[in-house]
Amino acid sequence: PEPPSQPTTTSTAQEASTPKRTVPAQTATEASVQSATPEKPGMCPSGQLRLSLGRGDAGAGTHWRPLRFTNKSDEPCVLHGFPGVSYVAGDDGHQVGAAAYRDGEKGPAVTLKPGETAHAPVGFTQIRNFDVAACQPTPVRGLRIYPPQETKALFLENPGTGCANPDLDGHQLKVQTIKPGAGM
Repeated sequence: PEPPSQPTTTSTAQEASTPKRTVPAQTATEASVQSATPEKPGMCPSGQLRLSLGRGDAGAGTHWRPLRFTNKSDEPCVLHGFPGVSYVAGDDGHQVGAAAYRDGEKGPAVTLKPGETAHAPVGFTQIRNFDVAACQPTPVRGLRIYPPQETKALFLENPGTGCANPDLDGHQLKVQTIKPGAGM
């Protein structure tokens, strides 16, 4: 005669059905917790930022000024790394000389809540420090700024003089990584 298989089958079926009832309840609970977690803010797009230059501090032939990025939107966003900075001239906004040299290490990401400001120190080398023939002094209208991780440029009026030579021995502009706060 065969051993009784009925009780074993019933027992197995009951054990198998018990986890099936419990697992979906746990999964639903986990999904609720995950959906309640707020999303991390994205990178700050150019259109969400207002630019300004602080007064800064001069020393050793370079005038350092904080390039300020203020979140003008209703949503938080993140700035991380170095902005692109270059002199521009003319009605067409053509670039004058080389883009700013990235000075130092990339810092941590900075989250800007609506209305908050972060800055990147920008060093403006005194044009008089360069040989006139090598520099090719040129009037500039201001700065073309690319926020970090962004391809849409912003213009910041800042008339002055820049070196037209893109192969200048030295850097007419330097930029450091984004930092929290308004700077100097």
